[in-house]
Amino acid sequence: MSAIFEPKFFSLLKAGISKEQISADIFAGIVVGIVALPLSIAFAVASGVSPEKGIITAIVAGFLIAVFGGSRVQIGGPTGAFIVIVYAIVEQYGINGLIISTVMSGIILVIFGLLKLGALLKYFPHPLIVGFTSGIALIIFSTQVKDALGLNIEKLPSEFLDKWIMYFTHLHDVNFYALGVTLATIFIIILCSKFIKKVPGSFIAIIVITLIVQASGLPVTTIESFFGEINSDITFTLPSFDFNHLSMYIAPALTIALLGGIESLLSAVVSDGMIGANHRSNTELIGQGIANIVTPFFGGIPATGAIARTATNVKNGGRTPIAAIVHAITLLLIMLFFANYAKLIPMACLAGILIVVAYNMSEWRSFASILRASPFDIIVLLSTFFLTVFVDLTMAIQIGIVLSSLLFMKRMADIGVVIPSEIDSDLIEDYADLPEGISIYEISGPLFFASAKQYSGVIKEIGLKSKVLIIRMRHVPFVDSTALHNLQEMIKTLQNADVKLILSGVNHSVFQDLKKNKITTLVGELNILNSFDQAVRHAKHVLKSVDLQEQQAV
Repeated sequence: MSAIFEPKFFSLLKAGISKEQISADIFAGIVVGIVALPLSIAFAVASGVSPEKGIITAIVAGFLIAVFGGSRVQIGGPTGAFIVIVYAIVEQYGINGLIISTVMSGIILVIFGLLKLGALLKYFPHPLIVGFTSGIALIIFSTQVKDALGLNIEKLPSEFLDKWIMYFTHLHDVNFYALGVTLATIFIIILCSKFIKKVPGSFIAIIVITLIVQASGLPVTTIESFFGEINSDITFTLPSFDFNHLSMYIAPALTIALLGGIESLLSAVVSDGMIGANHRSNTELIGQGIANIVTPFFGGIPATGAIARTATNVKNGGRTPIAAIVHAITLLLIMLFFANYAKLIPMACLAGILIVVAYNMSEWRSFASILRASPFDIIVLLSTFFLTVFVDLTMAIQIGIVLSSLLFMKRMADIGVVIPSEIDSDLIEDYADLPEGISIYEISGPLFFASAKQYSGVIKEIGLKSKVLIIRMRHVPFVDSTALHNLQEMIKTLQNADVKLILSGVNHSVFQDLKKNKITTLVGELNILNSFDQAVRHAKHVLKSVDLQEQQAV
């Protein structure tokens, strides 16, 4: 059991944390706490629940994920991805239904972790993840148009197209003061991202805009006029439920668990790349599960790892879970002593913040990149995207996974028997004869979503011990978007470590895919060679140049 559940916090405490690192973690935690405040409020409001529920989620779940999670730097709390799900559950089942669904999702996540399913993230193809992330971003944007324009609409339709029809029929009611507040908020956030790195733009925007609105008495809707007072108490509440009706919550609970698991592990992977560490995926799932079991009883909503806040933590020096704990304590103090001021925040200001969040979530560059990839990846991307927007996220994920599997089987059937594209007349069999500093790794078989993560990890590990790395690709019949994405990230990591990369035996089809995704430019076309012999000769020449540069530097 200990191999499955080993929280990083206790491991690091046992190993010892320096005073300097504790100081850095405290500073990072305070900064992230300030970043999390406006986002927590905005996510709660957009989800159709009261503002304090977002703050409570960031406090309770953020603390529990820090203590029981498997990542050094993960920041947990409410995220934009849950807005769509929470809104739909509240609308259909009410707050009681949300509490039950969230607790059940936590139990599912704990079971996932105990069954060691953390590694299953690699079976979610990149086009699938981009498809539903972009779909969620578009839905978030569509939910904020009402407040951004100050439209007087009592209840928005839940369907995407119905929302936009409603907006167009109410365009004559636009409150230009609210529109001005929204645009000013977006402008401040963009400006701060360029010139003020330490203090989050969303926090500055809320302070400045709220002060201006209150001082000038602009006729715009605020949190107070929409929700009333913000409750600053955290109380334990038990939902009322009937065991006979628990089955109706299985689908929403599974959706929360799947999305929460995917997002938390993605966030952990991204942060691993930033700090050069490795998270414990099964422990992370169990930690996320514990947080989602406990948080609803204190009035919270579903929580997961937040990529943007986790990245902010890392950039500000956070390297242990102490930073995430301090982030939770910072939010608790703000809630206890400043909740009365939060009610003055204009709804249009929150809309501006969420529009920026939606833009950052949209992954439009990745979306456009996949549209240049193979027809198989495009089908998965667009199917997931349109199902997310027009049907629901659960259906999008289910159909996306099934489609990915079927299309992969189709591609494998089309390939049949692969004849090696590279036949060397005098193949160098003895790798031991190669000069020290040159390493070789051969990929055999297709580079697709199930194998991409494993290949990239091994190549990175070998490459970081070398000066020059030759990757033999003579037996790679095709690559998909997930593999291209992982390959790109791996190449950047190696290049940042000054490792020279050479590709050997790339077939025409794979070369075209690499070219479309600008990987040939990243590696350099002179470093992509037809035969292994040519690659070895080129590697020796490159190694001499590297050694010469090192000698001159000394």
